[in-house]
Amino acid sequence: MIAISSKKNLQILLIALFGFSFGYSQTYIQGYADVVNQCSQINITSNLQEFEALGVKRRGTTALQNTLNWLRTEYLNYGYTASQLQEYSYTYSGSTAICKNLVVTKVGTLYPNTYVIVCGHYDSITGTGTNDNGSGTVAILEIARLLRNIPTEYSIKFINFSGEEDGLRGSQNYVNTVVNSTTPKMDIRVVFNMDEIGGVAGLTNDTVTCERDTGNPSSNNAASNAKTQELITCTELYSPLNTFLASAYASDYMTFEENNEVITGFFETNETTHRHTASDLLVNMDPVYNYNISKAAIGATMHYAVANTTVLSNEIFNESNQVSFFPNPSSDYLNINKGNLTTTTYTFSLVDIQGKTVLTQHFENVSLLERVNIMSVASGMYLAVLETDSNRVTKKIIVE
Repeated sequence: MIAISSKKNLQILLIALFGFSFGYSQTYIQGYADVVNQCSQINITSNLQEFEALGVKRRGTTALQNTLNWLRTEYLNYGYTASQLQEYSYTYSGSTAICKNLVVTKVGTLYPNTYVIVCGHYDSITGTGTNDNGSGTVAILEIARLLRNIPTEYSIKFINFSGEEDGLRGSQNYVNTVVNSTTPKMDIRVVFNMDEIGGVAGLTNDTVTCERDTGNPSSNNAASNAKTQELITCTELYSPLNTFLASAYASDYMTFEENNEVITGFFETNETTHRHTASDLLVNMDPVYNYNISKAAIGATMHYAVANTTVLSNEIFNESNQVSFFPNPSSDYLNINKGNLTTTTYTFSLVDIQGKTVLTQHFENVSLLERVNIMSVASGMYLAVLETDSNRVTKKIIVE
């Protein structure tokens, strides 16, 4: 393993004076820092306490289901809608227990069909798993909370996997039944995994391990290394932590790695001795360290998804309830993203430049994304209109 000492203070000084950052394409973005600094130590600690109180989250247990319910409630309280949350149930050979992955989708503004996956597991074995992996779970929650109202060019999927402690079962199921079953196959920009990032009580926890792909297939190793170098830079720009470069292993990103996806991840540098025991508890962790890693993770997620933190952009994004239509320009089909509208029905229309409605379609029991056939629509510029009982969103689109 190669230790990488932090150059954060010198980097920020050089950025301020000259606008560059040690040869990487990344620079300090004040808008990103403003979001990172809204990360809450109170949220991190209280969520760890709630996670711990839910008990041993073994497959098939009430505690595992209760933890899933708790996660759903947290996302909904942050303002995500039920249509943005999906549960994927599965079983596997040797067990009749039903396990579930929880996926929260935030649709991107420019590249809605390309995803940044931010993930970690919420199941545990023997103990409550407050560090392994309540620590990663609460970091994902804090990222999702802070990015909900911020437009990102790329879509984000926040994924809470079950079955990790039983051999990466949840991520295997997701890759097999969702990633590879999408037509065309799901386009993943990067998989950013967080597992066991709670530190060790009583030690100096000032360094986070950044993990990259060094295994087979090797065709994705260079891209993984590049994304991990970006993770290192984000950590040094947006948190007080030093970084340590190491290889990825034995967590949910490995299923994606084997599928030839680009992966990276965070892991604690001082490794706990309480993993997979009844003493994996908050008292044996460092919640301030968990908080600092969460700050780094927020900055990295904004970087990977290309967040737009300008006030005007945010206002326009949220005034339209994050509704979008894509691709734009379009030819055969148009996708409708209903954003954070809570409605279960709406009417979609296309209106030409003369004000004539050329297509109308009513949707019932709508999902987050719906699809409209526009092959019969003539080429030109139109207004796409989504109407509910209380909302009307219009956007210009081009039909080719």
